[in-house]
Amino acid sequence: MTEVLPVIDVRSLIYESPGMQVTADEIGRSCRDTGFFYVKNHGVPKDLELKLEAESKKFFARSLAEKMHYSMEKGGRAWRGYFQVGAELTSNQPDLKEGVYYGTELSEHHPLVVQKTPMHGANLFPNDQPHLRTAVLDYMAAVTDLGHALMKGLALSLGLDADYFNRLYTNDPLILFRIFSYPAAKSQVEQSQWGVGEHTDYGVLTILKQDQSGGLQVKSRRGWIEAPPIEDTFVCNIGDMLDRMTGGLYRSTPHRVRNKSKGDRLSFPLFFDPNFFAEVKTIEGIEKAGDDVDERWDKSSVHNFEGTYGNYLLNKVSKVFPELVEKTR
Repeated sequence: MTEVLPVIDVRSLIYESPGMQVTADEIGRSCRDTGFFYVKNHGVPKDLELKLEAESKKFFARSLAEKMHYSMEKGGRAWRGYFQVGAELTSNQPDLKEGVYYGTELSEHHPLVVQKTPMHGANLFPNDQPHLRTAVLDYMAAVTDLGHALMKGLALSLGLDADYFNRLYTNDPLILFRIFSYPAAKSQVEQSQWGVGEHTDYGVLTILKQDQSGGLQVKSRRGWIEAPPIEDTFVCNIGDMLDRMTGGLYRSTPHRVRNKSKGDRLSFPLFFDPNFFAEVKTIEGIEKAGDDVDERWDKSSVHNFEGTYGNYLLNKVSKVFPELVEKTR
């Protein structure tokens, strides 16, 4: 029998209605098993998704020279902008994808920007495509609201107050949003390449919109399984920081992507992460499951580092975009 990921109705968390604990328990079971689950009745308007998809296709249809006008090198410390196919690395191997990095929009006068805080600043949007800016910012706002609701479910699933994560880590979360385009393979060599290789996500929670191409694979305890697109759902998975907070009870799960379709594949992950300055600690009273460093894809412990989430993230950035490290420190 083919293993499938659970689809969880999160309406009760969105509206804080009866049934929140039942929903939270479903999320908890998923987190203790694969660390991946779909969510439906998530409250994000369909028209925002369609607008975002249409504007993204327009952007990626531009010539490479045009897209490079908005390259990540020009985003500087804010860590925003476009990168071309092969420019992002996973396990030191170039990914077969291009993409654009976005985040919470901050003006040059915002205190964190004035202080030159890495990962904080303005996004790079084309002046001749004004609807892209609206589509990205409106979608980010809606999915960030969903993230806050799901964090209540994660807290309840651990026997904590619903506002536990909001109080300690995510009242002002670090929001990192990506739009990725995975080109169709043009040769046998490309057919064997990963759009993005095996990895775990760095933060607390990832909320992913997929197009209809498929290609996402999740490494469950029983082996690699497909996570195909399901209409009107998002795929959610937990990251390294929730692994750290729960002492390994909720593991950050490796996943990877290969575009097997005959066309380009679009995906839209939003990373709902702890505040940049938050010191991430193990939740008191959690029965620790131990460190799985020897089993992890990168042989790197999420439990042994000292410092803030920003420290952890900057260390990871140095391996993904080595040429940008000095600009983000």
